[in-house]
Amino acid sequence: MKNLKMKSARAAKDLSQEQLAKLCDVSRQTISAIEKGDYNPTINLCIAICRALDKTLDELFWDA
Repeated sequence: MKNLKMKSARAAKDLSQEQLAKLCDVSRQTISAIEKGDYNPTINLCIAICRALDKTLDELFWDA
């Protein structure tokens, strides 16, 4: 399933996939794959993404 919440949060912070990837110490392709729903990130990567985007795990990765 696509992660549109993550993509939206990234866009709201005016970050490219490349910029977010650098903040999280992963490749741009990893960020792209997560947003497309092709990759299930580790909890540590989820936390890094949340910190970079000022969001909670619930806001980005859990369905309400």
